[in-house]
Amino acid sequence: MPDAKIRATIEESIATKQRFLDACTLSLHALCEAAITSLKGGGKIMLCGNGGSSCDAAHAVGELVGWFEHKDRPGYAAIALGHQVPTMTAVANDAGYEQVFAREVEAMGKPGDLLIGISTSGGSKNVVAAMKKAREMGISTAVLCGEAHGATAELADVAVHVPSTNTARIQECHLVCVHALCAAVEDAFRS
Repeated sequence: MPDAKIRATIEESIATKQRFLDACTLSLHALCEAAITSLKGGGKIMLCGNGGSSCDAAHAVGELVGWFEHKDRPGYAAIALGHQVPTMTAVANDAGYEQVFAREVEAMGKPGDLLIGISTSGGSKNVVAAMKKAREMGISTAVLCGEAHGATAELADVAVHVPSTNTARIQECHLVCVHALCAAVEDAFRS
């Protein structure tokens, strides 16, 4: 990759993050507050997504259950749905891939929890199904999505729309969301 392409990629990432900062500060704050409210009320945070979004879900759980910036704290209740491979393959085989997250929400979710769906398109059918199940069960919902936010935004109590249609740039901003969420949760429990 020529140096000009590397520079252009980084500059595009910076520009997207600037638009994200300008457009999403309030919704990201609302997401952080929803997570803090859930955890302080004895609930857990469930996250789900596909591909890179699944990795972002697992990353968030690693930071919440493990540590983010402060090692002198207990772990926070969080789970990345779809990461139990036998469960995921059983549900996908018997009910279809669209139900893999919804079935886990049904099995483990309860009112007071927070489900965070992560979908760059906002239309991932299995994330939509999980959010529908969560709403049926009285579980709070949030979504991290892109500019074309799709059905997930309609099912979310809180929606963070990254102002981009470029999957890589959206995912980069979703990682910023994950880190902001983890920092906010740690700060809320330290004060």
